[in-house]
Amino acid sequence: MSDASDDFPALDSMRELLEIMAALRDPAGGCPWDLEQDFKSIAPYTIEEAYEVADVIEREAWDELPHELGDLLLQVVFHSQMARERGWFDFNEVARCIGEKMRRRHPHVFGDAEATSAKDVKASWEATKARERGTDASVLAGIAQALPALTRAQKLGQRAARTGFDWPEAGAVVDKIHEELAELAERGEHDPAGREEELGDVLFCVVNYARHLGVDAERALRRANAKFERRFAEVERTLPDIVDLPRGARIEAMEQAWARAKAREPKA
Repeated sequence: MSDASDDFPALDSMRELLEIMAALRDPAGGCPWDLEQDFKSIAPYTIEEAYEVADVIEREAWDELPHELGDLLLQVVFHSQMARERGWFDFNEVARCIGEKMRRRHPHVFGDAEATSAKDVKASWEATKARERGTDASVLAGIAQALPALTRAQKLGQRAARTGFDWPEAGAVVDKIHEELAELAERGEHDPAGREEELGDVLFCVVNYARHLGVDAERALRRANAKFERRFAEVERTLPDIVDLPRGARIEAMEQAWARAKAREPKA
C-alpha cells in the first residue's frame, strides 16, 4: 500500500493553502473581511459548503466536485488558523486527531481484529464509539444538535433501536403514522401549539419509517425537493401567462401542466 506522505505535490498544495489562510488573517496586511471573522460567523459557511459537496454528488457533477471539496477544506483551514492564533491547536493537530481516530476505529486494518463484511466494520465502529462515549453516557450522546432535523431524527431512532427500543417491523411504523395523523387532525383545528407538536410526531414517525425501509430521509427529501423544482419550472415554462387566468382555471391548467411534466420524466 502506498504511503500518502510520498505524495509531495499534495503536501505542497496543502502547505500553500495554510500559508494563504495565514496571510489572509495577518493583522498587518490581511483581508479585512477574513480578519473580522470568528468561529461562530464561519460555522454557517462550513455547513453550507458541506451541503454543496452533497449537492454536486447528488447531481453527479463530478467536474465541480474538486472545487466544492476545496471550499470545504478551506473551512477546516480557516477554523484551524483561528485556533492557532489563540494558541489552542493548529491544522497539524486536527490531522493528527482524525488520523488517530481512523486507526483506532479500523482495528481490522491497523490492528489484529478481523472484519469480512461492511456489516462487521459498522458493528466494530459503533462498538468503538460506544467505548469512547463512556459507560455513563446516554446511548443518544454525541448526536449533534446542529444536524438537520430529519438527519438527527433518523440518528436518534438508530441509536435507540440498538437498545431494542424500536418498532418490530416497518408495518408497525405505518400504524403509528396513522395514529399520529389522527391525533394531528383531532388537535390541529383549534390548538395551534398542539398542532405543531402532533405534526412533529408525524414527521418523526415518517423518518423512522424511512429508517426501517433503509432509506436516508434527508436524501429522500432533497430529491423530492429537486423533483418539485424541476416539474414546477416546467409548469412555469409552458404557462408563461398563467397569472392572467381566473384562479379556478389557473389551478386546472397548472395541474394539467404538472401531469404532463410528470409523464415526461423517466421512471426511477
